Amino acid sequence: MVEGVETDFARRMSYGDYLHLDRLLSAQQPLSGQHDELLFITIHQVQELWMKLLNHELDLAMANIRADALRPAFKALARVARIQKQLVEAWDVLSTMTPHDYLAFRDSLGSSSGFQSWQYRLIEFKLGTKDGFMMKPHAHRPDTLALLEAAFAAPSVYDEALRLLARRGLPVPEAVLGRDVTQRHLPDEGVTAAWAMIYEQAEAHFDLYELAEELVDLEDAFQTWRFRHMKTVERIIGHRMGTGGSAGVSYLKGALERSFFPELWTVRTKLKPVPSRT
Repeated sequence: MVEGVETDFARRMSYGDYLHLDRLLSAQQPLSGQHDELLFITIHQVQELWMKLLNHELDLAMANIRADALRPAFKALARVARIQKQLVEAWDVLSTMTPHDYLAFRDSLGSSSGFQSWQYRLIEFKLGTKDGFMMKPHAHRPDTLALLEAAFAAPSVYDEALRLLARRGLPVPEAVLGRDVTQRHLPDEGVTAAWAMIYEQAEAHFDLYELAEELVDLEDAFQTWRFRHMKTVERIIGHRMGTGGSAGVSYLKGALERSFFPELWTVRTKLKPVPSRT
């Protein structure tokens, strides 16, 4: 007996009540009777939970960048980075499943596919990958479609960052600031030059310099997640077509070539050497 510990929950909220564990733990419903299907379902449900939190924190970061409150934005982005680590490591667990294990229950998935994850699309839209076609799988769900349409029509986190640079007096081209935010941001030399000023005068623009590095960390981790996803899929199904009709591994490889914040990568080549202080 542990003195003082609550044991009677007939009229009090318990741990399980607060977390709705009955509902949560009953959500894993394998259809095939194969042992590894529970692993497959659990990993994807856990990733969806992490993506829910990631969207929550990304919204906070964007709101704070919009308000020129970078310290709280950095806190939210730091949490996003730790969530991304969990997402990446989830693939290590799934990769314990062999091709034989997966093929034993693959038909049970029908036409369902991770390609249809609306939370993943929401993250991509907020990071700047805008493609209206990606909303089509959700046309049958007006509530979900409304969330996607709102993120699609809103500025991305990078748009918010570039608008902040302009408010701080950095020479971000007007054509970039006034562009159609439903379109993918294309690399711009003027934006690269603005970031170069920040990097080369880091002491004068230190919070913007830190913002740049936070965004680089964000994309770096996201690309790591994409790479681990691609290699896990390749390891388990090879180059088969995806269950939802996507090209599978070749589609995932193509995604690795798409950058959210292109000028933050190109600026590294263009920076001038730092003069010696001796």
